[in-house]
Amino acid sequence: MMSSGKTTVGKALASRLSRAWVDTDSEIEATHGKITEIFENYGEEGFRILETQVAYALSQKDELVISTGGGFFTREKPAKLLKENGKIVFLRAKLETLKSRLEGDKTRPLLQGEEPLTQKLNRLINSRYPVYEGISDFVVDVDEKSVDEIVDEIIDRL
Repeated sequence: MMSSGKTTVGKALASRLSRAWVDTDSEIEATHGKITEIFENYGEEGFRILETQVAYALSQKDELVISTGGGFFTREKPAKLLKENGKIVFLRAKLETLKSRLEGDKTRPLLQGEEPLTQKLNRLINSRYPVYEGISDFVVDVDEKSVDEIVDEIIDRL
């Protein structure tokens, strides 16, 4: 989920495991421009197609730690591609944690509009968490834990 710590934890985990770290959103932006502009010009569907392309490219590589966007696993194909060659960890955060991290953030297309942040996040949590739980190899609760504690838990469970 957005703001669950995927980037921070992913970088720290990659460092500890002496592996390269890749962020799918950064990969998309490097070749297609800013995510907000992709959403404006091509909609969410266009962005999800690009995610699938990135998933295919990354699934062909080994020894990576990959951080994905929050909607990455809402599509079956990219999820299957990454699961075939690795472990998927769901960094689960409570609504309160996500809300505190996202208040005032104007960079996330799915959080724009008139609907209150709490309602948007609840809707996303209710639709995405069951998907994340179904595809992940294991879940790590991130609330009130340091990055090192989260990374230690992931390494212990790998």
